[in-house]
Amino acid sequence: MKPGKRSGIAPDLLSFMMGCPKMRLAALSVFCLIPAALAAGPADYAGAEACRPCHAANFTSQSNTSHAHALAPSSPSQRGDWAFGAGLQAITFVTKVDRESYREDGLTWYRSIDGYGITPGQHDEKGVGFRTFDPAARILTCFACHSTGPLSLGKEDAVIPHELGVRCEVCHGPGAAHVGDPTHNPLRTPAQLTAAAMNRFCGQCHRTDSETGEEITDLRDPRNARDQTLRLAASACFLRGNGRLNCLTCHPPHQELDQNAASYDGRCQTCHANKVHRQQVAGLACVSCHMPQIPDGPNLSFANHRIAVYSPGNPLLPATTHAAR
Repeated sequence: MKPGKRSGIAPDLLSFMMGCPKMRLAALSVFCLIPAALAAGPADYAGAEACRPCHAANFTSQSNTSHAHALAPSSPSQRGDWAFGAGLQAITFVTKVDRESYREDGLTWYRSIDGYGITPGQHDEKGVGFRTFDPAARILTCFACHSTGPLSLGKEDAVIPHELGVRCEVCHGPGAAHVGDPTHNPLRTPAQLTAAAMNRFCGQCHRTDSETGEEITDLRDPRNARDQTLRLAASACFLRGNGRLNCLTCHPPHQELDQNAASYDGRCQTCHANKVHRQQVAGLACVSCHMPQIPDGPNLSFANHRIAVYSPGNPLLPATTHAAR
């Protein structure tokens, strides 16, 4: 997504703002990905702990999810200054180089090998530098999507997340007013969104961008294996589901991602209870065939959220699409 498209401000004006130190703090709001943050400041956010007294079960459960641990300062045994990712699949490290830039480490820790390998999208161990205030806003986007609330600037223009991880107010909006007077300040909930609107909401971060910040939308490109919302939107189940299928159908937001493939069969059978298969499928989970894993480099793979029928050995394109080509 282009900066101008995200903010409504022309890219050349954003470039000017990024080059003026006194305007940088104000310019952070230009790049906010979550719409509520555009109109809210730090004081409007209560923090996840404020939700605990009234919503203890959801707070405790969500606190143990990968979303909640999506960002943390690097530990002494880790690389870099910041650790991006909870480690369910990987952790990528970022270091502040100077006042103007950050560097994404060339080595990422992968759970599949319990060790380090080349970071996705990179070619060696040298790492890739990002200008903090580049109009493409790539490093700001990383911090924004892995944290909650507005970003701010610290010493030497260091990016400071308001709250680490993806917590309550990413989905429910700034909650300070609600904590003070719940009756007259109800919070929003993504469950009230239409399927298409929820796809757009989650897709603000669950997407794959190119080096220019543009979303990679070619469904034949394996790089967007992690772009779940793009692929889900191309599924016949989504297109013909009359709004019945959305992200929350399979992924309760306050719970950790269920990695037991068979646990999703019940959701599929809601609409496909009497499905007759032409091949033997006994003992196989629905997603094993209809949402195959797409490799994203040698150490990562993601479930293909374009729900369809796939040929063995080709998890990227549905069998009918592949045959048509």
